Amino acid sequence: MSRIVKFVLAANLIALAVLSFAYPNLMVGPGKLIAGHQKLETSCFACHTPGGGASPARCVTCHKPEDIGKLTTTGAAIVKPLTAVPFHQKLTRQDCVACHSDHSSEKRYRLQGRFDHSLLEATSRDGCTTCHKAPTDLMQQQAAGTCTQCHSMTRWTPATFNHGKFFVLDGDHHARCTTCHTRANDYRSYSCYGCHAHTPGKIRSEHVEEGIRNFDNCVLCHRSANKHEGEGRGRGREGRDDD
Repeated sequence: MSRIVKFVLAANLIALAVLSFAYPNLMVGPGKLIAGHQKLETSCFACHTPGGGASPARCVTCHKPEDIGKLTTTGAAIVKPLTAVPFHQKLTRQDCVACHSDHSSEKRYRLQGRFDHSLLEATSRDGCTTCHKAPTDLMQQQAAGTCTQCHSMTRWTPATFNHGKFFVLDGDHHARCTTCHTRANDYRSYSCYGCHAHTPGKIRSEHVEEGIRNFDNCVLCHRSANKHEGEGRGRGREGRDDD
């Protein structure tokens, strides 16, 4: 390569570098800013550090975490406080750019990928409905406890459910949910009479023979396919057929 060509290439690179610093919004900007930041359209370094990208430290000079959802950046009170953003006050560290982009070409303040829930204080991680709407389907409404007993903080699906806390699905019990949960959308109720081996008459006779008359709630004594598991249980004073 000749010296002239090298000189021209070097001159072009220097020119591009100078232009990038002088007019970064035109040279390297990813798109127009959102409406709230349009006054900074030509002031990239109000948010970005030269060569270092957007800086959370610069975000909080205007967006004070303790005021988010309560006050505007000018200090005026928000007439109707925003109910979806109180979690900002409970973050363990301020890393605004981990979730937000202020360029409209990347969608207005969208979450990039997903929100990193590990940024939340440990005591706040079970308060899902602070930010998320509670599910309205019947199955979810019947669930007791917190969302994290079935769902991870990374994604909503796939979900896992520890059925073994109630009944171990071993042996011949790898069946469809509707085999035992016969009432539509009511997973709190169940029946063991969906199997050919279990009939009301057969179960009654076997339990009465053992002096047990309280046998409506099977899983009270039987938590697995082990037929001997319930031996010795359910024979309290109210459970015996002593009359």
